[in-house]
Amino acid sequence: MSHDPVSEPASPPVSNRLLAMGVLIGLLGLAAIAVSGISARNSAAAQLESRAREQAIPTVRVAIPGKGGTLAALDLPGRLDAWSRAPLYARVSGYLRRWTVDIGAPVKAGQLIAEIDTPDLDQQLLQARADLASATSVANLAAASARRWQGLVARDAVSRQEADEKSADAVTRQAAATSAQANLDRLLATKEFTRIVAPFDGVVTARSTDIGALVNAGAAGGQELFVVSDLRRLRLYVTVPQTYAAAIRRGTRATVRVPERPGVTYPASVATTAQAVTAASGGVLVQLVVDNPRGELLPGGFASVSLELPPTQAALAVSPSALIFDRNGMRVAVVGPGDRVVMRSVTIARDLGRLVELASGLGADDRVIENPPEGIAEGDPVRVAETAVRK
Repeated sequence: MSHDPVSEPASPPVSNRLLAMGVLIGLLGLAAIAVSGISARNSAAAQLESRAREQAIPTVRVAIPGKGGTLAALDLPGRLDAWSRAPLYARVSGYLRRWTVDIGAPVKAGQLIAEIDTPDLDQQLLQARADLASATSVANLAAASARRWQGLVARDAVSRQEADEKSADAVTRQAAATSAQANLDRLLATKEFTRIVAPFDGVVTARSTDIGALVNAGAAGGQELFVVSDLRRLRLYVTVPQTYAAAIRRGTRATVRVPERPGVTYPASVATTAQAVTAASGGVLVQLVVDNPRGELLPGGFASVSLELPPTQAALAVSPSALIFDRNGMRVAVVGPGDRVVMRSVTIARDLGRLVELASGLGADDRVIENPPEGIAEGDPVRVAETAVRK
């Protein structure tokens, strides 16, 4: 009896199914891990973006504008000049015989400063005296002849015409004598100018000649010989910018300082103004008066002038760093409702250095950003760190 081999029945593909399920489960796990990672990254990115947006909001320091109207000063450079300054020239030509005072010497009005030798003028005087003597002699003779001819006319010895001619000749000769006398007087008056004297009480501040020097008459042909200056009072000239011209009036007080005397101040007051703007400087020339009884201030020197300005009650003061100047003009940034930026156009009244007074554009309760960030614009959010009250 034969036995057929019995074939084992085929088993179900369990292993394949298990493998497929494992792969599917693995893929699902990987997908879950990927989704979880992407979600975590998206959450972190959102957090970073939110944090970046928060950090992008600038933190600013604001201040309430202070009241203007405080007494301020305008500091400007000035130039000192003598109250009276007289350069002395020669009125006659010649040679300097002697001088009696040197620079720095005080002089009184009429005091002799120098003498000039005038040999040419002396010869002209001799000639003028001779001409006068000759003219006087001729005039006397003509007058005597005229009187005699008038007597002859009375006796009908000569004609009236001849007598009138003699009288006219006498008048002509007398006029010549008078002219000669006038010429002599002119030369004598010119001779007085050989003495150079002080025109007023003062100090000799310059000497530009010496003994034996050739002296030419007049300011056009010759140089100044001496300069006499009155130093008891000085004139101080300051160019005030046009912006402040209306605030500077006669009597405005000022304080003067000079570099050679540090720490020392001198009072001054405005005497007058030019009442016109100089085209070269764009300012108004102002003249102040400074008393100088001890002679400590030197004419021609530089001085620092601090002019007292009157108060401006309506102005509000802000820090200069708060000003923004762009294509829209002068503006300031103000923190408005919701801590958002509001831009205000302003007008400057005057610059006080540490503060700037504004004539318009701000309210007394506005919160002004002290140092506005670069590129700040209308409606930008800001974070207020500190609020100060400007005084």
